[in-house]
Amino acid sequence: MDSIGARVAAAMNERGLTQKQLAQAVGITTDGMSRALNGKRGFAAVELAAISRTLDADLDYLITGEPTTDSRLPVAARHRFDHETRIRSVERIADDEQILDGIRLAYVQAGEIASSPALPTTVAEVREQLGKDFPRTFVAGLEALGVDVISLPELSTAYAMTLNGRQVIATNASGNWFYENWSLAHELGHLTLKHEDVRPDSPDAGQREAAAHAFAAELLMPASEMRGSAWETMNPTEVADYLWRNGVSTKSLRVRLETLGITPSPEVTAALEFTTQKVLRRYWSGGGAYNGDAISDRMEEASQRRFPAWLRSAHLKRIEAGMLHKETLAWMLGVAADELEIDEPAPPSLSDDELMDLLG
Repeated sequence: MDSIGARVAAAMNERGLTQKQLAQAVGITTDGMSRALNGKRGFAAVELAAISRTLDADLDYLITGEPTTDSRLPVAARHRFDHETRIRSVERIADDEQILDGIRLAYVQAGEIASSPALPTTVAEVREQLGKDFPRTFVAGLEALGVDVISLPELSTAYAMTLNGRQVIATNASGNWFYENWSLAHELGHLTLKHEDVRPDSPDAGQREAAAHAFAAELLMPASEMRGSAWETMNPTEVADYLWRNGVSTKSLRVRLETLGITPSPEVTAALEFTTQKVLRRYWSGGGAYNGDAISDRMEEASQRRFPAWLRSAHLKRIEAGMLHKETLAWMLGVAADELEIDEPAPPSLSDDELMDLLG
């Protein structure tokens, strides 16, 4: 029976590459590549994704030995829109797709997993299930809904996808917590509205992006709440408190007010021309009473690399059972594999059917 290493080696030889050349191309040491090809070390999910793209080889074939007709992962991506050219784009989508393939493989390697429950169908239902003041604990609220949240600094933007029956949002861990909140709300909109593939070149991309933006705006800044607030008499401290409580930026709030036709006081208008951090540092009422720096703490939380705890646990159990190498878990944790002190028995010899079962 051929192995993943054997299939990678065959594809490498077909392209006329040496082990050293392939290792350099995908960022693996020459020794690590040699050991992986010989079954003495596993490939991390992101490494296999990089190898697949470098060799122009079908990713699923490298894993299972069975080719697929379309290995492109359906995702809903947060776009940038150029108002002058009217062009939508995701500037680094080619780089991101390699990381997204790595995420997909991490789910495949986890084995049999429970599917996510059905999401609520309206913004109001989502808000009700997330609970009051959910923006402060948005990730925990999403996980309670059955949506997995992944944050990686190497991603350029946010994506929503379904992996092995799990609904997943992957975001850029930039430390910008209000941008993260909007991205989570936007991608949740794609999942709730069942947008299966929203890339810049996909049909109706503009309409679906607009729908996801509208979903995010209503989720984070409900129209009824906005119209029920006295924006015409509000002061900068009250604005700062609203930004903190709802987890939004000055720009998002400014656009929301304009969209709803609400004219705020001159003080509010002036404050919303500042950056979010400047308004909070200058006016937020909770800053002085907090023993420490809550704003910096929130930025730190939004910069953390994270994968769902259950996914990490699934990998750990399979590693300890000798069913999986530890490279993908190390990648998820952002550490070198040799830093993980985990007993890693040699994987048993598996039949073709057993391998397919292992890969889900």
